[in-house]
Amino acid sequence: MTDLRDRAIALYDAFTHDHRDRRAFMKEMVVLAGSVAAAEALVASIAASPAAAQQVKADDPRIEAARRSGTEAGAPATAYFAAPKASGRQRPTVLVIHENRGLNAHIEDVARRLALAGFRVIAPDFLAPQGGTPADEDRARTLIGSIDYDLALSQAKAFLAKARKQASGNGRTGAVGFCWGGAFVNRLAVADPALTAGVSYYGPAPDPAEAGKVRAALLLQLAGKDTRVNTTAIPWGDALRAAAKRATTHVYPGVDHAFNNDTSAARYDAAAATLAWERTVAFLRHELDAR
Repeated sequence: MTDLRDRAIALYDAFTHDHRDRRAFMKEMVVLAGSVAAAEALVASIAASPAAAQQVKADDPRIEAARRSGTEAGAPATAYFAAPKASGRQRPTVLVIHENRGLNAHIEDVARRLALAGFRVIAPDFLAPQGGTPADEDRARTLIGSIDYDLALSQAKAFLAKARKQASGNGRTGAVGFCWGGAFVNRLAVADPALTAGVSYYGPAPDPAEAGKVRAALLLQLAGKDTRVNTTAIPWGDALRAAAKRATTHVYPGVDHAFNNDTSAARYDAAAATLAWERTVAFLRHELDAR
């Protein structure tokens, strides 16, 4: 059963990250599972159900949270903002970068989790210039594949630049991203010298030659079975440390890509996710809190 699940996840990852044709993908899944019904059930267990594992309610009285729209870097912008209820304390700001599914209920929940941990949080929808994240995940992934990456980086930098100037902030900014967002955190660390800290969850990495441009402290959270990502992410961590950058790499053995996403039954690993989250919060508190 484990071998079947691993092969199914490999097929699903090829479909979702390499923009393969859905019909061809489902034909392969039917061959693997033995029937259409079994293939559909297998895909459902792997695919995320964004609202399935909400940990912090949208109306939690301990936080303030809302979506807001406007313009950043000359283009339409939307983001989900979350923060602890006003206490008079200046707090650091963390950008939460979505997966290739866009800004959905799961990412909003992650933003609220970080708000409860004491951070001001901004979760941008980088598909806003293309009309916003659609409900159809396949459509969202298609849009991600055609995103203006330079514009997305410019919008991220604009969000952070504003946050650094706000009176309720302490001037320190970080970023946490997952999958596509994990790769984005790595790129943002290269592009924004004012970024203080970044946490990249199973994100493909830039050319190691760019490590010297990074000023932020980085925490790389990787899945042991995620060969596709690790072929670039592990050398990236090595290059950062060789360039005397503050970079820590954690590889969680025996877990799949997206192990932190608790809306995907087949991928989620509670032990690894809990440990990775504890490390994430501790790292961000250490790097971003005023000292």
